[in-house]
Amino acid sequence: MANIDFRFALEQVPEILKGVPYTLLVTLVAMLVGLIIGTILAFFRVYRTPVLNQLAILFVSFFRGTPLIVQLFVFFYGLPRFIMYLNDLFGWNINPDFMSPLVIALIAYSINSASYLTEVVRSAILSVDKGQLEAAKSVGMTTVQAMRRIILPQAFVTALPNLGNQLIILLKASALAFTIGIMDVLGIARMIANDGYHFLETYLVAALIYWLLAIIFEMVFSKMEQRSNTFKGNVERKAKAAI
Repeated sequence: MANIDFRFALEQVPEILKGVPYTLLVTLVAMLVGLIIGTILAFFRVYRTPVLNQLAILFVSFFRGTPLIVQLFVFFYGLPRFIMYLNDLFGWNINPDFMSPLVIALIAYSINSASYLTEVVRSAILSVDKGQLEAAKSVGMTTVQAMRRIILPQAFVTALPNLGNQLIILLKASALAFTIGIMDVLGIARMIANDGYHFLETYLVAALIYWLLAIIFEMVFSKMEQRSNTFKGNVERKAKAAI
């Protein structure tokens, strides 16, 4: 412990904290967009929609079966070239420079997140008694109405613990964004470490910041889960009343 320069570590805390907004941006946007895409794909899988179900299975298999860092590099080097290809093919004049590292990171993380959240949402929907959907249809509800008012609220409560876990996983995975030039928590920490050769102190500060953010997210989801039992009871009562 005597070899650790605690004063240097404390002095770097404000600087490394400047990367927190980028870390949170990547994490929260990827979670939100991934949940939207994942929910759509989950419906394709639950209802076994022809062609779309097979494409959803392929999507989930590929993005869950390949490393995130490889996906980041593929998007980072591939998207600008793809835009240039479209320019040549259709005569467009889109500037590929608008695909900044941050935009590419948001796209890559969102798609990766969607592949995991698809299965989370699918299993949550399947956990709701099928009889509720059939009963809702029997009283004149459409599938969309039944899903919105009865099935999805209950599925959300069931999926809540897994959604919290996925958010923590995304938070930690966001540290890889520095590999394409994002100045997030780890990106700034790496730059400071390389400049001052205080690698242990700098990375310890970064680790503590990630840990603190994870604790905050865990507390938020813990509160949500505490209220979910009451919420679930209310939803079930409304479902019975609607049916």
